[in-house]
Amino acid sequence: MIRKLFGTDGIRGVANVDPMTGELAMQLGRAIAYIFKEVEGRHRIVVGKDTRLSGYMLETALASGICSMGADVWLVGPLPTPGIAFITTSMRANAGVVISASHNPYYDNGIKIFSQDGFKLPDEMEHRMEELILSNHLQSLRPTANAVGKAHRIDDAIGRYVVFLKNTFPNRLTLDGLRIALDCANGAAYRVAPTVLEELGAEVIPFAVEPNGENINANCGSLHPEVISRIVLEKGADIGIALDGDGDRIVFVDHHGRQVDGDHILAICGLQLLSENRLKKGTLVTTVMSNIGLDRTIKNMGGKVVRTQVGDRYVVEEMVRGDYNLGGEQSGHTIFLDYNTTCDGVLTALQILAIMKKKEAPLDELASVMEPLPQVQYTVEVKEKKDLSEFPEIERRIREIEKSLASSGRILVRYSGTEPLLRIMVEAEDETKLHQIAQDLVELLKKHLG
Repeated sequence: MIRKLFGTDGIRGVANVDPMTGELAMQLGRAIAYIFKEVEGRHRIVVGKDTRLSGYMLETALASGICSMGADVWLVGPLPTPGIAFITTSMRANAGVVISASHNPYYDNGIKIFSQDGFKLPDEMEHRMEELILSNHLQSLRPTANAVGKAHRIDDAIGRYVVFLKNTFPNRLTLDGLRIALDCANGAAYRVAPTVLEELGAEVIPFAVEPNGENINANCGSLHPEVISRIVLEKGADIGIALDGDGDRIVFVDHHGRQVDGDHILAICGLQLLSENRLKKGTLVTTVMSNIGLDRTIKNMGGKVVRTQVGDRYVVEEMVRGDYNLGGEQSGHTIFLDYNTTCDGVLTALQILAIMKKKEAPLDELASVMEPLPQVQYTVEVKEKKDLSEFPEIERRIREIEKSLASSGRILVRYSGTEPLLRIMVEAEDETKLHQIAQDLVELLKKHLG
């Protein structure tokens, strides 16, 4: 099916520019309420957001649309995306809505939706919402009088989520003695993350915890790991943690200031669960972007890796389908289905910190369990996301690269689901060959698509 509004992670764009307008948000609110009101009775929709200035505008429009279709809206204010998934399920709400553009700059915004079980919507349901919005089918179905919905505010959402997170950390352990540098990206986790870590006993060195609506992800957070790396070295921290704007992605830095990416985090957690006989079916789920080194690490310990297309929602769908409990992406999205229904940066931090405490080992020692294959990634800005099959020269060059790499590496070329970018990833045993291959392909792609 052809997507008109939804990308791989909801609807996203420049705030107050089509499609990310108040008018679209109101129509989307109506579509959400209509779809989730198809059983009898009054219904509740939870709405949360990150710290962007445009969140006020979109929150108000969404709430108006939801109420206009006869459902009640429960506003939680700024809260990490996984926190909204948690609140949605704990309140037995019919759906949860997150207003956030994740790692994008403040002038962008987005809307993504969770069903009542806390999972992101399947493509088919998003397609149905698009049809309802674009057809104006709901115009004649709006209720009147006492059938119109109400708006409420949940004042203790942060406290509820903090308690939930702390309960995922082993009761017999504390974070006493750990000095943690924490970059909250001036985003949705700016209150939750420091509170959780401090209440568990850590000494927290907070950074980017003063959002003003315009500084979210601005030279901070998971997109700028060099910042938390510098802080770790300056302050002598044991570990550095950088979250993204909506708190579902995390990047770690060891005490030497070296970045530890999502693949290493999956390897550490996967091996720990395998050793405790808690990795369901001995299987870890990740995407095609993850390093081959992850597969080798898990396989050497008797486990296996299942891969999906890029996007945490597809990882989660495969985990549910196969009854697996650990999955994630190289980018830092990690899903622990034993605890929550979506990727959760703070929860992931707690699992890594628990392993550090159990093994009495620093992060760099834990990360050494995986030896990654040399890998490079490039992006090419594109005017239009044209089908690559329209360009025989590009297809021929990719086939030639695949043949030359054979079993000693791989290449992946794909469009971003949220931005006008073409992403290129190349892995190879020979690092010199790796860079030459990637750079040559980038020039070819720019020639035809840039």
